[in-house]
Amino acid sequence: MKANKLLLRASAAYVVISALSLLSVSAIAFYNPQAVMDLVATKLSNTDAVSSIRGVYGGVGITIVVCLIYTLYRNIQESLALLTIFWGMYAVSRMVTIFTDGELGAFGTQWLAIETVFAFIAFLLWALNRRASRVASVN
Repeated sequence: MKANKLLLRASAAYVVISALSLLSVSAIAFYNPQAVMDLVATKLSNTDAVSSIRGVYGGVGITIVVCLIYTLYRNIQESLALLTIFWGMYAVSRMVTIFTDGELGAFGTQWLAIETVFAFIAFLLWALNRRASRVASVN
């Protein structure tokens, strides 16, 4: 019983940490899209570009944060599944870039490692929670 409680707390903490990290980038993108693009040395040269970054990194990011918080209270398994897909697809996208466009710079390489680890943690927590809920339903 204590192990399940610890697992649920660790899972919730992981969801909150992921949501806060995403929220921080989203808030910056919503307020100042150029600040986000400065991380990859890219100049937003027109209002359509600014609007796109504000929408994708800001608006969509905030939507994902809302979904994470909603699913955290509704069913933590859904939060963990969403994070597995979210972080995993970021990592896959960077790998596709490596294969199609060439080697990543320091920023991309660092984030490939972070996103891969985050996807693995989310999947591991999802699998452990799934196993714990199956064991609990049998007993």
